[in-house]
Amino acid sequence: MAEARFDPFAGAIFVDHEWRVPPALRRKPVIDPANLEHVGEIAQTDEETLAPVLAKAVAAQRDWASLDAKSRAGLLHRLADSIESQGHRETATLMVREMGKPYAEAVGELMNVAPIFRYFAELARDEGGQVAGPTSPGGLQWMRWHPVGVSAHILPFNFPIVLMAFTVAASLAAGNAVIVKPAEATSLCTLHFMRHFRLLPAGLVACVTGGPETAQGLIKAPAVGAVAFTGSAEVGRKVAGLCGELMKPCVIEGGGSDPMIVMDSAPVDVAAAAAVTAAFHLSGQICTAAERLYVHEAVHDEFVAAMATRTRALRVGPGMGRVEIGPLVSEAARDKVMALVDDAVAKGATIVCGGRVPPQFNKGWFYEPTILTGCRPEMAILQQETFGPVAPICKVTSLEEAIALANRTRYGLGASIYTTRLEEAMAATERLEAGMVWVNNVLGDNEALPFGGWKASGLGRSLSRIGLNSFRRAKMVMLDPKPELQGWWYPYTDAFFAEREAL
Repeated sequence: MAEARFDPFAGAIFVDHEWRVPPALRRKPVIDPANLEHVGEIAQTDEETLAPVLAKAVAAQRDWASLDAKSRAGLLHRLADSIESQGHRETATLMVREMGKPYAEAVGELMNVAPIFRYFAELARDEGGQVAGPTSPGGLQWMRWHPVGVSAHILPFNFPIVLMAFTVAASLAAGNAVIVKPAEATSLCTLHFMRHFRLLPAGLVACVTGGPETAQGLIKAPAVGAVAFTGSAEVGRKVAGLCGELMKPCVIEGGGSDPMIVMDSAPVDVAAAAAVTAAFHLSGQICTAAERLYVHEAVHDEFVAAMATRTRALRVGPGMGRVEIGPLVSEAARDKVMALVDDAVAKGATIVCGGRVPPQFNKGWFYEPTILTGCRPEMAILQQETFGPVAPICKVTSLEEAIALANRTRYGLGASIYTTRLEEAMAATERLEAGMVWVNNVLGDNEALPFGGWKASGLGRSLSRIGLNSFRRAKMVMLDPKPELQGWWYPYTDAFFAEREAL
């Protein structure tokens, strides 16, 4: 039987291995940010529609949790095989049309998904608990991990599939069912990607679309045992607050305003190339983008010139072409970027390049990659998460000044430094207030290391063993080989009282 084709205009959700169109749900149009064409519609899932999806997840999770770790791992490896072998063209094209990501980068994102499932499949097999030295003669005492049941995953638009894998792979490996709520701007590509989960038991993985009301319905649902959220710090704080009221564990990645430090010992050409990528990759719509650059005065002018040369070579245009800079995801996103640039210029910053809508692309939400110099800490662009293709540069006189300015923020997701002096590198890794620090590199991650931030940038971690444990709960067990009376049980003996009274 031929597999049903995905219809981006159907307003479907994914449940029980199928794309189903719930009756009588409101729909929202999906608009291509490059040309403003209508490219699909998504349903606004309500609590009535959500209830049977959750019921199926609860039922499927019982059987999934009863599988041994080796069997679960085998199925997750089959899932990874499917992701690697079926091709990415249709999913990637939907991603481009929905949110503007350049096609080459959409494919690149999808290429990084399968290894995450493989990593967690084996990690869950490797470690299932801990045996402790017993506190009773001949006893056996241990801790064992158990799944939380059903986890809800509320996702951002910028890396809709790979960031889904960060937490979904861990949750599945831990023995849970998962409900995915994608960003409205990337629901179509996420729904299309769901076809790979048909290799897992029916009902175990579902995808429901919608906005904040759908997300709230998921978080509040009694069947949901844990929540993973990636998005803005403001919304992340609300999600964490709601989870706290309900005593539900949560993993929150709340964005950032990451600093990049360039010291006078760094090779300027390398540092400038790194800065162009770190600031402008995905039009700056990355939570770990370099949004504040602190450059030593001895190399400042040379660095600015080198960065500007590389920036002017970037190709702007619709994502299906050979471009580096696609549109921003929405008009509101571009308006925010433009307002922050205007505010910085009004307060004394200088535009080195960019700072405008490209004349050849005045339809859609394009903005030229922009470099600003003469920036000062009090400017809004250095206080907020810009999430756009803007690189504000501040001149500094020392590493101490650079680190002090880098830490002068409520965010603490990532930070980077370019230097060839070991003492500067080590000082930065120790003193930068961030959950992740890159030395002579930018934007990297590793499944085996925790991903997440300090301060307002989040709670908990994804990836690594820590990320796996976010979707498990611990149980302590104490087993004595045979039932015997214990000397400290009620009622106390005279000898027990005498021993305590003598102390």
